[in-house]
Amino acid sequence: MPRGRGRTARTAALLALVLILAGGAVTGCGGRATTHHKPGTTHEQASGNVGTLLTTEDGAGHRLREVPAEGAPEVQLAARPDSEDGWNLQLTVKNYRFTPDSTGGAALPGAGHAHLELDGRKLARLYGPWFHLPAAQVPEGAHTLTVRLYADDHTAWAVSGKPVEGTLQLTAAAPGGTGGHGHTPPPSPATPEADRTVSVTVRDGKVSPAPARTELRRGERVTLRVTSDRADTLHVHGYDKELTLPAGQEATLTLTVDRTGLFEVETHESGLVLTQLLVR
Repeated sequence: MPRGRGRTARTAALLALVLILAGGAVTGCGGRATTHHKPGTTHEQASGNVGTLLTTEDGAGHRLREVPAEGAPEVQLAARPDSEDGWNLQLTVKNYRFTPDSTGGAALPGAGHAHLELDGRKLARLYGPWFHLPAAQVPEGAHTLTVRLYADDHTAWAVSGKPVEGTLQLTAAAPGGTGGHGHTPPPSPATPEADRTVSVTVRDGKVSPAPARTELRRGERVTLRVTSDRADTLHVHGYDKELTLPAGQEATLTLTVDRTGLFEVETHESGLVLTQLLVR
């Protein structure tokens, strides 16, 4: 090969390699914007361009990410009784948006997810403004619900050294009793039987029986009974229904399918599809 042609080929190959590396620096796997950091450096430390990463934590092991009060994320929590079971919680946010598709990525201004706690114990991770809290997860008596806002890298948004959060007092009555708090009466203890029951077991990352479609008619009631060998959260897409799955214990969620379509039931943490609800 002539010397000039060989030099040209090598130059072209080096240029192509530079372009590939430059593209990888902009997007990670799947095209998601991300950051790259040195070995031994945590993702929290590498994505510290937004606000100031503090050494203090939120009480659950997440470091605080301090931002100025002006334009900072805000959240308020409200609860209303669900007609079938428990309460429907609503998060009203300001200067903030939920970004479930980028969870685990770099911290971006005014974006991320939320955690829900009952008396300081985490119940679920929230990716939207609505969450269904079953009555079975709230023991009898007075409780404090807390919702806290997090960045995509799991640091907690903070102002003046305090996490950005909202709280709500909730009183749960004994089964068959009466009670509630200010604007949230207790759910009715009488619950009609379900038309269909789907029982699923999750063990070692596998779903049994294998995920399949559960066919239902609009207006029917379906009960999901799930036992997982690890703590997780069940989510029914399209209905904004979630259920905490304690490790090794059966958890139950009953809902009325009042809209047609195909809706996946999956786990948040492990990302497993448990079943599909086909409503006609």
